[in-house]
Amino acid sequence: MEEKRLTEQESINIIATMISRTKERYIGDGNIMLLWGWLIILVTCLVWLMLALTRNPAWNWLWFLIPVVGGIATPIMAKKSEYKRGVTTYSDKISSQIWLTVGIIAIVCTIICLGFGIMGIRVWTLMFIYALIIVPFAEIAQGLIVREKSLIAGGACGVVIGLFTTSCLICDIPLFAYWFLPMYILAFACMMLIPGYIINHKARTK
Repeated sequence: MEEKRLTEQESINIIATMISRTKERYIGDGNIMLLWGWLIILVTCLVWLMLALTRNPAWNWLWFLIPVVGGIATPIMAKKSEYKRGVTTYSDKISSQIWLTVGIIAIVCTIICLGFGIMGIRVWTLMFIYALIIVPFAEIAQGLIVREKSLIAGGACGVVIGLFTTSCLICDIPLFAYWFLPMYILAFACMMLIPGYIINHKARTK
């Protein structure tokens, strides 16, 4: 049996349909972005407050609330929205692999920081670079896949702040809480909260 060859227009239509289906599934999942956005911002504020009140660096262990709470809540929220998901497309697989890679990098960064910590060397600023370079880059990639401008713009804001943070570290400029943490909060407001609310608004008005 002779295989039918797709015309250029048919190929474009198939790709556009896959992107559209992926976007339809992604739109409505803004709650997961809002979860991570508010979780990161609230934990940052809590760490900032406790460090300011006590001057005890032990409060930095509160940062681990982010992966613990987020890691538990995200699969639960994702499972609740599974019934909305249809056939998995190639675009869906790419999106999943992007965020799986982000998760693996987070684990590797944590292991590296703990390893250096055992030797008495503090390199936890690596996690800020991860959060402000890797995460927003993945968000930009996700935005390009689903053609969602709020994700691209939010990720771009995060990358800019991440590059500024990296430049400060290269130049040995201390990341003092009074100016860096507000900037960190701003980054995640742009990266998670604003796109999350926009995505949910689009889902309600569809």
